[in-house]
This record gives sequence, C-alpha cells and structure tokens, in this order.
Amino acid sequence: MEGADVVVNGTVAEGFEPVREAFAANFALLGERGAAVAVYRDGRRVADLWAGAKDVDGTAPWEPGTAQIVRSATKGVVAAGLLLLHQRGELDLDAPVGTYWPEYKAAGKERTLVRHLLAHRAGVPVLDRPLTPAEAADPDLGAAAVAAQAPVWEPGTDHGYHAQTYSWLTGELVRRVTGRPVGEWLAAEIAGPVGADLWLGLPAAEQGRVGRVGDIEAPRSAGALKLRPKRSVSAAYADPDSLTRRAFAAITPLPDENDPAYRAAALPASNGIATADGLARVYASLIGEVDGGVRLFTPETMDLARAERSAGPDRVLVVNTRFGLGHMLHGSASPLLAPGSFGHPGRGGALAFADPESGIAFGYVTNGFRKSVTADPRAQALVRALKVALGA
Repeated sequence: MEGADVVVNGTVAEGFEPVREAFAANFALLGERGAAVAVYRDGRRVADLWAGAKDVDGTAPWEPGTAQIVRSATKGVVAAGLLLLHQRGELDLDAPVGTYWPEYKAAGKERTLVRHLLAHRAGVPVLDRPLTPAEAADPDLGAAAVAAQAPVWEPGTDHGYHAQTYSWLTGELVRRVTGRPVGEWLAAEIAGPVGADLWLGLPAAEQGRVGRVGDIEAPRSAGALKLRPKRSVSAAYADPDSLTRRAFAAITPLPDENDPAYRAAALPASNGIATADGLARVYASLIGEVDGGVRLFTPETMDLARAERSAGPDRVLVVNTRFGLGHMLHGSASPLLAPGSFGHPGRGGALAFADPESGIAFGYVTNGFRKSVTADPRAQALVRALKVALGA
C-alpha cells in the first residue's frame, strides 16, 4: 500500500489534477502509509481522494469513509462551536470565564475573559499535577484541574499554545453554557446539520471505520524535505521543565490513541476523529452553504474567526504563531492557503482550514504521524498543489 505503486482512489474536478499528483507523490516520496484529502470550493466538493492502508501498521485498504484521529485539528472544530454560541447570543466573548464557570475564578484567574481562553491567552497551558489518561477522559476531573491551576502568566497579557488544557477549558465552557457534554453538543449542532463524518467521543458503532495510527519517520529519499527545527525549539522540547514539555505533558503518560476507551472520550484539544471530507465539510459550512444547504457562520462570525488575537513569539511552541479566537491563522508556523485563511493543524499530520476569498475548504487526514507540530510536509505539499490549481 506504500510507495510509487500506490493506487489513488477518488475523483478531482477539472483543474484540480495537481492535488491528485501531489497526493500520489506523498506516497512515493514522503513515506505516506494511508491518507485522504478532500477539497470544497464554494460549497461543492472538487477533490475527494484516498489511498494506502487503513492502519499505519496494516495492509487492509483505506476505504471510502475511513476515519482517523486528527489530534489538534479538533481544536478548530470546538472553536467554531464556541463562536457559534457567541453568534446565537449565548456566549459573551468579553465576559469573564467565571460568569459561566464560577470555579474558574480561583488562583488569580478571575479576570480571564472568554476571548483570552479561546486565543491561547489564558495562561494555563500546564498543570502542576499532570492527569493520567483515565483522569483526562473524565470531564469533571479535567475541569477541576484547570479551574484550580494558577496561571503562569497574567491572563490576557501574552499567548502560548494550550496543547492539552484546551480540552477542559473549552469543553467545560460549552457544557456550562449549553448544559450538554461538548461531544454531544458538537454532534447535534455542527456535525449533524452539516452531514460531516466527525466525532468527539467516538460511538461504539463507528469504531470499525477508524484506522490505527502511529508514528512514522521521514524516508531518506525525502532529503531536504525533512524538518530541521531551530536549536531553540529542540532545546525547549528536550527540557522537562520548559513550558513546551509541560504543556504537552499535561496528560502523562501519553494516551494510547488506538485504545477504544480513549477514542470514546471527548477531548477537544486532541482526540476528535474525522474523515477528510468531514473536516472539509465543516470548514465549508463556516464560509458558505454546503451543497446548497446549511451554513453555520454569518459573514460577521466568519470575519471574527479570522481576526488576529494573538501573534508573535509563542511561549509554548517557541516560534512565532498567529491565532484568532481558537483558529490558527496563516503564518510561518502554520502556512495555509492565503493570508485570509483560518483553520488548525493536528500535530504530525492532519490539517483543516477555510479560505473565504477563494471559497476553498480543505481537509487532510493520515494514519502516520511525523515529528512536525504545525506544518507537516505532506499537508503542505497538498496546499502548494492547491495553489497551483487555483493559479495562485
């Protein structure tokens, strides 16, 4: 299922052939094991491709409807949910988080605003006592942990990627506002209406659709395409006391992403499961009608989603990042299609975004995770091909 002889399945509309070519090249040159990509333009699907093996360590073929865990690409979906609540008048972005969640006022966080939480400015990217995977899957324990945590910088004054704690910050806020668990609410208000194959808390009936994921190394043939992080970034990940290491270690030990119990949990920072088409459909619905039907965001909310709220040196990722209210914005750390694009990558693989000016919505999922954090070479190759197809 791997290498130059891989069979690429699916279709592309006329003019989008470069996306198919780049997708095939990812298998031939970049060590892809199994993946899918979907692209919508003006609410209509123009690319729907899949190839390789369903499982990173298997040979059964990837099939239409195969889904994978998408790690932090989940953050963009839950951020869309919170903005949808704002659009409906149920959530005030300028209100203190404690307005909805009184326990959150503890330990110097009483001035934290909802917008700070969304834009990675809350100052709680770490937990003084990390949670085990079982504890992390319990929304009550996770919410209590971040509510009790003292911030490591004054909320609102700086930004740093809340790699794991974003789960309980956003999940609990949705629960406090709606009275419903975050996964249940997203299914009813986003995935269901849009017709997206996307879950936060995988139902037992869907377990068979989801492939096994795992880490993969870049092949030697990739040569210069292999990522070489800056020395400062490497040092931050190597230092157990750095905010970088502590942020990613807020769940310790790391969960087994193939464990059905982990997949059944609802962690908005890290364990959403989706097809490439599911991700692309959600983003298509944020910028226009999908298949002539549902549109989630008004134009005003769409613009709100991509307005810059955090920019510059990221205290956790140790590179320059740009965030809106939960979505990553186009920049050096996470190149998207164009300056007006907004979305979110998943560490080591997945990517989803929308670009209102071109009408493009994009979703890419894989079962093989690389060491990249925000700009995986395979996803970036597909984005470059999309630019070629659009004549950009």
